Amino acid sequence: MSNAASATIQCLVQDWGLARDQGRWADLEAIFHPGGKIAVSWFRGPYTEFVAHCRRNHGRGSTAKHLLWPTRVTVNGDRATAETNVAILVRQTIEGVEVDLTSQGRFLDRIERRGDVWRMVERTAVYEKDRLDPVEPSARFDALMAGADAAKYPSSYRYLAYRVHAAGRSLAEPVHYDGRPETEALKARYAAWLDGRSINFE
Repeated sequence: MSNAASATIQCLVQDWGLARDQGRWADLEAIFHPGGKIAVSWFRGPYTEFVAHCRRNHGRGSTAKHLLWPTRVTVNGDRATAETNVAILVRQTIEGVEVDLTSQGRFLDRIERRGDVWRMVERTAVYEKDRLDPVEPSARFDALMAGADAAKYPSSYRYLAYRVHAAGRSLAEPVHYDGRPETEALKARYAAWLDGRSINFE
């Protein structure tokens, strides 16, 4: 593994979180090569559209912080993959109740070197577990949860799904979690691509 490549990729991962949370849109766009794509709970599609959505919604209705752990990087020539643990902290008001969401998961990234420049080409969020807490405990929060019907969502992203719908958005299926067939297929495609095989990611 190239130590220089690994260090560059680790910086890309950390820079993504800082740019996303602080609304540094030019920096956020520069982390991906043209044509890149991303899949998270509420969005699936071209990366440029994702950035546009983030920019449009920044500071409206909720705030988010992405806490990123050290990244595991694997490099093969001009291709690399990265896997990073993440905790996503969201504050949002639902039906007049201020709540904090804590969602734990991982970012799986494909990264390419083009013209000696390493940039991401694909990012997928894999969700593991989450919880929803009141900013201030109250009977209103208890009543909110009693009527939430959150148990209908998979446990790996139960309260994240609830808060996405509460914000008037839809989930971008498939929302990935370990053991889901689509998620295991995605992991296999990443591995095959890193191995040098030509893979259709459509």
